Amino acid sequence: VATKLANNNIYLPFPMARTQRNKATAHHLGLLKARLAKLRRELITPKGGSGGGTGEGFDVAKTGDARIGFVGFPSVGKSTLLSNLAGVYSEVAAYEFTTLTTVPGVIRYKGAKIQLLDLPGIIEGAKDGKGRGRQVIAVARTCNLILIVLDVLKPLGHKKLIEHELEGFGIRLNKQPPNIGFKKKDKGGINFTATCAQSELDAETVKSILAEYKIHNADITLRSDSTADDLIDVVEGNRVYIPCIYVLNKIDQISIEELDIIYKVPHCVPISAHHRWNFDDLLERMWDYLKLVRIYTKPKGQLPDYTSPVVLPDQRTSVEDFCLKIHKNLIKEFKYALVWGSSVKHNPQKVGKDHVLEDEDVIQLVKK
Repeated sequence: VATKLANNNIYLPFPMARTQRNKATAHHLGLLKARLAKLRRELITPKGGSGGGTGEGFDVAKTGDARIGFVGFPSVGKSTLLSNLAGVYSEVAAYEFTTLTTVPGVIRYKGAKIQLLDLPGIIEGAKDGKGRGRQVIAVARTCNLILIVLDVLKPLGHKKLIEHELEGFGIRLNKQPPNIGFKKKDKGGINFTATCAQSELDAETVKSILAEYKIHNADITLRSDSTADDLIDVVEGNRVYIPCIYVLNKIDQISIEELDIIYKVPHCVPISAHHRWNFDDLLERMWDYLKLVRIYTKPKGQLPDYTSPVVLPDQRTSVEDFCLKIHKNLIKEFKYALVWGSSVKHNPQKVGKDHVLEDEDVIQLVKK
């Protein structure tokens, strides 16, 4: 990014890391962050018209109910983990960069079909277009859950680097979208309101960050204590918020005492891919983070079919979403539904299309 900044004749008076953080410099730092975010986006998005390589083997068709990507440095055991979980053979060898394209596999867990993607090893500087990093992280953006596979003997350095690479691509791990209202308009200037005390942002800083994006008319509402980075994320609008589990592999090489310490780290699951240790804990944790909802169908006059549930994502679980998942024409013929389960007060209950279903409900549709 530094060379790009130099080429664009943008003068950065001093590095951000060495700047003291206080009220007086907050405005200046916010401006620099916005500038960096803009230039980074230019680096990532390829220029139009350059008919570059096809990215052979990277764009894997999305199948199943959810998609999980394995991200990690070369030779941490991603391929071994995939082949032992899904029975898919992803080339495994004792040297780095064995996997060169995305290898997909599918597992069935609790009735849901989950697609697993073994992504090639990430190298430092992937977010600046080094290696095949750009394609790897582009595939990672489409996943419902990211598993960062780390070597238990050198976890922290790798963890920081991978997080940094993913952050640079607009992937936010285990975070909620910032609670900031942002609405562009045609005239009226910048309208800034904060519903609670702000430690970093003030009207002046917000205006200068928006001016950097050539936005001079907008409504900004800060509903929580936000940082300049949060505001930039909202203005950029291309950030994805993905849950993430850190999988610490090769636990067969450490002591029990070290294992106890690892277990206390949040979002961490220690495993041994080679010996297949602790896979059940990993699968259970994956299921928790995916937040999938299983709905069983019941044909009229028959018992419910518990073998193949219809699996819906956590946010979209109304009866209408259920109908659309089966077929888009079903909702036109929909009259009402009978539901058994935890989402209704009495079994069965007659519900309309806006009723929100919960995990393991049983539903029977009645057509017009």
